[in-house]
Amino acid sequence: MSPAMNLTRALLHARPNVFRTERTLREALRHPRPDAPLPANLRRTCAVRTETVDGREVITLTPRRGATGTEVIYLHGGAYVRPLVAAHWRIVAALIRRTGATVTVPLYGLAPRYTADDAYRFLDMVYRAVLQRAGAHPVFLAGDSCGAGLAVGQAIRCRDEGLRPPAGLILFSPWVDVTMTNPGIARLTAHDPMLAPEGLAAAGRDWAGPRAVTDPLISPLHDTLADLPPTWIYQGGHDIFLPDAEAFAAKANAAGTPTTLHVWPSAFHVFVGAGWTPEARRALADAAGRIRAAGRG
Repeated sequence: MSPAMNLTRALLHARPNVFRTERTLREALRHPRPDAPLPANLRRTCAVRTETVDGREVITLTPRRGATGTEVIYLHGGAYVRPLVAAHWRIVAALIRRTGATVTVPLYGLAPRYTADDAYRFLDMVYRAVLQRAGAHPVFLAGDSCGAGLAVGQAIRCRDEGLRPPAGLILFSPWVDVTMTNPGIARLTAHDPMLAPEGLAAAGRDWAGPRAVTDPLISPLHDTLADLPPTWIYQGGHDIFLPDAEAFAAKANAAGTPTTLHVWPSAFHVFVGAGWTPEARRALADAAGRIRAAGRG
């Protein structure tokens, strides 16, 4: 583990974990925060288009120099109940800088006010619009944490509805089973500075709304995972989502969906947002290479 990763993880352990219990989560949600504003560096380096789709904001960033025509739809994390934060913009900025892709960031509605059904209606509209704009260029779905789970869910919808599939899925620390029932979670809970199963399971129930928490659009691990696009997962070993990420990769590969799981044993949840660490830089470089390769193909 690098010194930068070690220090960042220690700082995260010193902060309160709002997911520790359902009570601590509910208390945190009593004081909602707005989405983090678009950073000045992205405004300088990208042409920014903001539009409203189905009543929700969609931000599209196209690099002013070196644009390739490749498209990425990036879905932010936050357990479906927390807004976009500065770390998400750092990930988006890194992907744009390393790939030349246009990145679209849909600000989907959060639980408990909104549910997965609201999000998928919104994302269907966004996805179809990006496909039309992309033409023959590749379109990737990417995201972190719950946003990565939502990206898989959207790929499942494309498969089931006969839509053009994404060129690939880029998943950072994906949340693929909101039930939080994997027995392997318990051994990692004390090591995870950011997440805890009780609060997350409550957030998952809110997000599911009228659906079962095992519905594949809520918990993609419960899908067959057959006939999905090539998938790359970047996962920390000190993250309670690791056991489900391992199960997802094994199931997807067994079903014929090519899936690569990269694990950094000492890294925390969505460590790619800590771009000052060499672990994050290596993960983002690999993800960007996958996106660039599709553009060359």
